[in-house]
Amino acid sequence: MSAEMSSNTVVSLAERAHNIRRHALLMGQVQGQGYVGQALGAADLLAVAYFHAMNLRPHDPEWEGRDRFYLSIGHYAIALYAALIEARIIPLDELDTYGADDSRLPMSGMAAYTPGMEITGGSLGQGLGIAVGACLGLKRKASHSFVYNLLSDGELNEGSTWEAVMSASHWKLDNLIAIVDVNNQQADGHSSEVLAFEPIVDRWQAFGWFTQRVDGNDLDALVKAFDAARDHPGAQPRVIICDTRMGKGVPFLESREKTHFIRVDENEWDIALDNLDAGFQAGRTV
Repeated sequence: MSAEMSSNTVVSLAERAHNIRRHALLMGQVQGQGYVGQALGAADLLAVAYFHAMNLRPHDPEWEGRDRFYLSIGHYAIALYAALIEARIIPLDELDTYGADDSRLPMSGMAAYTPGMEITGGSLGQGLGIAVGACLGLKRKASHSFVYNLLSDGELNEGSTWEAVMSASHWKLDNLIAIVDVNNQQADGHSSEVLAFEPIVDRWQAFGWFTQRVDGNDLDALVKAFDAARDHPGAQPRVIICDTRMGKGVPFLESREKTHFIRVDENEWDIALDNLDAGFQAGRTV
């Protein structure tokens, strides 16, 4: 697909992103909790990854020729489940099982449980290292597949992340596309205050990566960035740094005091869904 999006493509991806947000809110409502702030913020980049950039066969999630999506941030599982449900890799009727005993949708992502969940996201800072190993393996098999790795700005605190950054550059892993979700939140506070990560673009570039920074809630910008990352001719890894807004699409959650875990009261789930639908419909009529 061309980096220049047609109006039909914009609408299609906007609908996908809206549906991903809806799925995440409905799962959160099942348990009365979940990292829905992050899911709402990351929905646009997930829509572009799954419905524009990646080569997949939904009916065969273990197809050898597929592109891989590695979720380093295990607590974002609700966001990835929402994308996998929208892609029909996970049936829609499993949404109501989120977080339940014997569910394939545990509250933290586990590869052994969930179709399409490529790695188990446990201790943060491990995903990019796993992706480096996978990319080396794919190259040895002469595979044309890409590995997309979503990690958080908080994971930039971890030395293991930067070891992986350095290793990927050393091995010229041009089949690796990292995506950094910069929402400036982690468990101990604002990521930029816990351990400053700016100038983030300069740092990745200094390690030899082809680096782009975009508004992670701008579908047009995301499509162009994902296309440029995949098509970049240099023998180097690629990273897309995405500035996202937690709670995106639900105004009262967007404006709520930002913390790592945004709480939603019992009576607010239906309000959030109504707000999300109303905003989407208003956007379609503009």
